[in-house]
Amino acid sequence: MPVPLPIRGRGASWNPPNRFETLHVELEPDDWVDPDEPEPAPPTQLFRDGTKEILSENDSPDLSFTHGINAYRGCSHGCVYCIGPDSPVLHSDLVWRPIGEIHEGDEVVAFDEFPTRGHRYARKGSEAAPTGTRKLRKSTVEAVWWSKKPTLRVITDRSEVITTAEHRWLQAGSFRWSRTEQLSVGRRLRHLEVRPFEPEDREYRSGYIAGVTLGDGTFRYEPGWRGDKPGFPPAYWRVAMKDAGPLHRLVRFGRDEGVELVVRPFDPGPRSQTRMFKVETRALGKLAWLHGIFATEIDSRSYRRGFLAGFFDAEGHNGTSLRISQVDISVLERVARYAKCFGFETKLELRTGGVASSLRLVGTIADRIRFLSIIQPALRRKVDRVFGHMPPTQSERIVAIEKGPARDVVDIQTSTGTFYAAGLATHNCFARPYHEYLGFSAGLDFETKIVVKDQAPALLRKRLSSPRWKPQTLMMSGATDPYQPIERKLRITRGIVEVLAEFRNPVAIITKNNLITRDIDQLVKLAEHDAVACILSITTLRNELQRVMEPRTSIPARRLDAVRRLAAAGVPVGVNVAPVIPGLTDQEMPAILEAAADAGAKFASFVTLRLPYAVKDLFATWLEQHFPDRKEKVLNRLRDLHDGKLYDSTFGHRGRGEGAYAEQIEQVFRIAAKKVGLNKEDERKTLSTAAFRVPGSVEQLGLL
Repeated sequence: MPVPLPIRGRGASWNPPNRFETLHVELEPDDWVDPDEPEPAPPTQLFRDGTKEILSENDSPDLSFTHGINAYRGCSHGCVYCIGPDSPVLHSDLVWRPIGEIHEGDEVVAFDEFPTRGHRYARKGSEAAPTGTRKLRKSTVEAVWWSKKPTLRVITDRSEVITTAEHRWLQAGSFRWSRTEQLSVGRRLRHLEVRPFEPEDREYRSGYIAGVTLGDGTFRYEPGWRGDKPGFPPAYWRVAMKDAGPLHRLVRFGRDEGVELVVRPFDPGPRSQTRMFKVETRALGKLAWLHGIFATEIDSRSYRRGFLAGFFDAEGHNGTSLRISQVDISVLERVARYAKCFGFETKLELRTGGVASSLRLVGTIADRIRFLSIIQPALRRKVDRVFGHMPPTQSERIVAIEKGPARDVVDIQTSTGTFYAAGLATHNCFARPYHEYLGFSAGLDFETKIVVKDQAPALLRKRLSSPRWKPQTLMMSGATDPYQPIERKLRITRGIVEVLAEFRNPVAIITKNNLITRDIDQLVKLAEHDAVACILSITTLRNELQRVMEPRTSIPARRLDAVRRLAAAGVPVGVNVAPVIPGLTDQEMPAILEAAADAGAKFASFVTLRLPYAVKDLFATWLEQHFPDRKEKVLNRLRDLHDGKLYDSTFGHRGRGEGAYAEQIEQVFRIAAKKVGLNKEDERKTLSTAAFRVPGSVEQLGLL
């Protein structure tokens, strides 16, 4: 489809198809539109949420809050810098890559969302299958969504993942789906081994060329041969196969070394009906290059990986078991030796009479997946044979769940509804995709069709009045802004705050809007009992930048005004400087902190822009449209943060980078915050539940 025109005041500009609807309607555009003018903004529509539950729960003892409250589903802010994180996701070629690099149409390793009928945890009405359990499936990525939300870090014995409270995970014991907010330390999840990505370096390329040639190739050349002179035998190199995939890899590897090769049709003779292809050369210079590869067996992991991949593409079979066949026993012994270096056990199955013997990989489907993941063969049809087997997952214990700041997160929508993130079996269920369960699109509909819980104050009052309610801090809100534009008219958040003040139940509020000041009279009541904290997110002090990055939010001056008015009223307030864009907003950090401190903020934090591959081009285009004079400077500064790359997914520094420039940003923040008096220990108080009460209840009076 053509690139849609931008829509003034909106982040999304079109509606992708709803995965649950069989019919998708796309209206024809007008006969003529001005390409230089943005589309007019569509109106916001409201829909009533009739559910009876108001709080989302989390039973983890490691979090400072266990309940969140949200009156809105969908958000009309339309922020443009939602960027995905880098939790590794297993692709269908058995390579783990950051989720932020995924594109629509990519294929990932997934599994059945629910067991088939006959399993004790099967969903009612599901179709029958002989095995009655979940199986590995190849799944297509149907959509990719970015958003900014408060995060949780889930740490297990062998993995960790940055996620949100509402994301769902497959438990190991019960095999049931549970949201992050429902998990706790000691519980177990289903885990699949994660292998770090290994590049196709020069030694891997040499090994691959040697392996595939030894399996399905012919090489006739010796140094000094002159194929164009009488007395010398014809000199050539040829690899012929029915699958063109390995041949295209040979072409790519040759190009990496400055050697041009071409895939062409190959005639196998009149007795064969199979269509075949070949890569061939008779050029003496290229043959000399190939001779150097074949004459040298490199003692390295990369070379052995490449050799096994090439030989498996040529002679491997992956059916009921994984086998590699060859008449020459010495070659199979070489393969077995290489496989042993990676911890694999093989068994040689000898045959006589000129029939090819086989080398069988010993072990389970887990060993086959690990073998294919390590060597990375080119033939996908052989890799695809792992699908349909039971997932070789293991029970993984949760050792910690840590509360994190609001970050840019990404979710993918797959055809199965499942995938593996950081090795953990998970389900796609973030805020935008949830809109599809309501019959809407997760694109523009998410910003223009807002589902409101108009009975939220009454539901909250009922929940807090219950004898089973234990007073605790609520977070408002995690997925959408409680003070988004429609709140000015509906006043639902206002009603929630009034109930909280009446019960004196503590709450932490995150927003980008000045509208929070409307409720100062109620927030002051909570502040009198140390029962409230407010955080204003401030990205920039420049109105022109705010308008293109965060449309439909308060301008910077109005956010600072909110900080000032809250602080003046005695309400604890802080700021979050995010995202810091090197070369565009980083120089504003001291000014933002100073302005926030002058306005009365007591604490602050920051997050540096993260730019995974999937949005690299999008962000570069955005810079070209709005800040063409700074485009290269911004991109180069991002490379400074990530060792020459636009992004590095390594845990520990992916949110702030590393190196001299990252240290400079950290130091600027620390010095600037200290200079203006932010983040003092005595200013960061834990919210109190001591004053909680149920209005109208009889209180015991002390004797005079």
